[in-house]
Amino acid sequence: MPASDTRTVVIERAMRHPPEKVWRALTQGPLLEEWLMANDFEPVVGRRFTFRATPGPHWDGIVQGEVLVSDPPRLLSYGWNASGGLNTVVTWTLEATGDGALVRMEQSGFGPDETRNYQGATYGWQRNLDRLEQVIDGLT
Repeated sequence: MPASDTRTVVIERAMRHPPEKVWRALTQGPLLEEWLMANDFEPVVGRRFTFRATPGPHWDGIVQGEVLVSDPPRLLSYGWNASGGLNTVVTWTLEATGDGALVRMEQSGFGPDETRNYQGATYGWQRNLDRLEQVIDGLT
C-alpha cells in the first residue's frame, strides 16, 4: 500500500521532566505496565515483545512487537501488530527543552479501511499519554 494511502496518529506533549526520565517510563517493563500494558519489553533493537491487556470488542488484548530503533534517551520505535491484521509502527521522539522534554508519539501505517483502529488509537494514545505523565510525576 502506498504511503499516501495510510494515516498517522501524532500526539505532541510538553512534559516538565527531562528526556531521561521519560525514557525510563517508555522502556522499563514495570513502568510501562503502569501506564500502557503488561509486557516483556526491552529497548533492544531486534527484540520481540508482547503487550497484554484485557480483551475488548474487536481486539484480543494482545499486541506483538519488535524494537526497530533504540537510541536513548532520544528515539524509540517499534512495530505494533495487533489482532485483525493491524500492522503499524509506533515512534517516540524526545527532545530536551529548557524545562523538560517535548514528547512526540507517532503511530503510522493505518490503512484506508482501518478507520475504527485509527480512531481508537487517536483516543487511546491521548489517554495513555495522560497516564504516562502521571507515572513520570511519581518517579524520583
